[in-house]
Amino acid sequence: MPRGRIDVHHHFFPAELAKDKLIDFADIGFVSPKENFPWTPEVSLKFMDQTGIDTSILSFPALGSGSVSEENRGLARGRNTQMAKFRDDHPTRFGFFATMPFLQDVEGALAEIAYALDILKADGIAISSSYGEGSEAKYVGHKIYEPIWAKLNSRKAVVFLHGNQTPSSTPYPDPTLGIPIVEVPNETYKAASHLVVTGTKRKYPDTKIILSHMGGSTVFLSVRVARLSHYMGCSLSPEEMLADFKSFYYDTALSAHETTLTAIQTLITPDRLLFGTDFPAVDKDITNWYTKHLDDFYSDKKEMSEDVAYRNALRLFPRLQT
Repeated sequence: MPRGRIDVHHHFFPAELAKDKLIDFADIGFVSPKENFPWTPEVSLKFMDQTGIDTSILSFPALGSGSVSEENRGLARGRNTQMAKFRDDHPTRFGFFATMPFLQDVEGALAEIAYALDILKADGIAISSSYGEGSEAKYVGHKIYEPIWAKLNSRKAVVFLHGNQTPSSTPYPDPTLGIPIVEVPNETYKAASHLVVTGTKRKYPDTKIILSHMGGSTVFLSVRVARLSHYMGCSLSPEEMLADFKSFYYDTALSAHETTLTAIQTLITPDRLLFGTDFPAVDKDITNWYTKHLDDFYSDKKEMSEDVAYRNALRLFPRLQT
C-alpha cells in the first residue's frame, strides 16, 4: 500500500504535441517549463521521486476541439495505448485516465470507454469541460452526451474533468494573466454547474467526478448557482443543487492554500479532496509551493493530511492498494 502521495492530476504529453508546437502555449498566454519537454515517463518519475509521490494518474491535456472521424478515434486510441504501456512498464508508479475521441462522436466515445476500461484497464476516463468551437461548443451536461453519462454511471467509473483552454470573448487582461490562469478555472466551474443544473450529476450518482484545480471557481460560486439558477427556472431546489456540488471530488492541483482549503472544507467532506500537481505543465518549484501550503494547513491534522495525500485516492482506485 502506498505511503507516499498519489497524484491524480498529472499530464501525459505525447510526442506529436511537441511537433505541433503546443508545448509553448504562447497563443493562450502560458509557457510550460522547458526542462520538462520533450516529456517522457522518466521526466515524471524523477519529479515523483524528488517530491514523495508514489503513483501518478496520467491524463492527456484537455482539448475540446476535434471532429467526428476515424482519424480522431485513432488519435484517442493511440494516446490511451501509450499511457497503458507506461502503466504496464511501471505498474506501481503510473495509472491513467483514458482520453476520449471528440465527444460529439458519441458512438466513438462509447466504444473507447469500453475498450479503455475492459482491455486497457484504465483507472478512469478524462473529459474536457466542453467540446466544439464558439457558438457550436457544448458543455458536458448537454443532452447529446446522455448515453455517455449513462454508460459511465453503469460502470461506476471515475471521471477526471479538466477545464478547457477556452478564450473569452475579450482578450485576457495582461501577459501574466493568460487563459490557463483566468479562464480554465471558470471553464471547470461552468461544466460542473452545467452537470448540476441539467440534473445530470443527480441522475448518474455512481459516476465519481473529479474536478480539476479544486473545482476552479466552483467552491466560491456554487451558492450563486444554487439560488439564481433556481430563480431562472432550474427545477432543483437550492439545497439540492448544493448537495450535488458537494458530491463531486476536487483535486488540489495549483490550488492548495489556506484561503482555498478553508473554503472547500465548508463545502465538502474530507474524503472528497485529492492530491494533484499539474506536472509537467508547471515546474517542481510551483508544485512544491502549493504542496507546502497543503502540508502547513494540515500540520496538526495528521489523519486528514494522509487522507488527502493518498487514502482518499486509494478508495477510488482499489488496485493501488495491492
